[in-house]
Amino acid sequence: MAILNIRIIGDPVLRTVADPVTEFGPELAKLVADMTETMEDVDGAGLAAPQIGVSQRVFTYRIDGVEGHIINPVLENSEDFQADQVEGCLSIPGLAFPVRRFRATRATGVDLNGNPVAVEGEGMLARCFQHETDHLDGILFTDRLEGEDRKIALRSIRNANYDAITERTTTKRAKTVGSSFGGASFGGANSGSASPGQASFGGGATT
Repeated sequence: MAILNIRIIGDPVLRTVADPVTEFGPELAKLVADMTETMEDVDGAGLAAPQIGVSQRVFTYRIDGVEGHIINPVLENSEDFQADQVEGCLSIPGLAFPVRRFRATRATGVDLNGNPVAVEGEGMLARCFQHETDHLDGILFTDRLEGEDRKIALRSIRNANYDAITERTTTKRAKTVGSSFGGASFGGANSGSASPGQASFGGGATT
């Protein structure tokens, strides 16, 4: 297994609709294992394959003791919404905003062996599934923002020097893992600012 570099906003892979997985074997198993190790290394709640530069429909997750992976996920969402919660994203270091998500989600797909998988979740788990599947469709959580939050987020992204953030974080992590950049974990309560010590995915925490 290996800890992988996490791609940062501006990388075209994050804006590309990922391809369905069609080949199952050792390479896919290694991808899932590496994604899981990378997610755990950055204390993430979820990680989608495009975030590590692989444009395939795979994500891993770890929420409140529920963990796993889903390949070629399809979501069935409830019609109602949960209360907005702050989300962050490993691919957009330093930003966190409340995001509207459906209350409950049923995710179906297959595992690395091609066996059917079905997981139902509410709250943070549902939020994670929606956030990670967005990644597979080239959508970032900032695209879900509205009004003033969206303006602030876009302005922050324009003003941020993500090359410097990437280099600084890579150097810091290399001292302990001898490897790559994983992204800070956050998901704090204040819109537009990061709060250390919380999980990361692309949601509720950072993913």
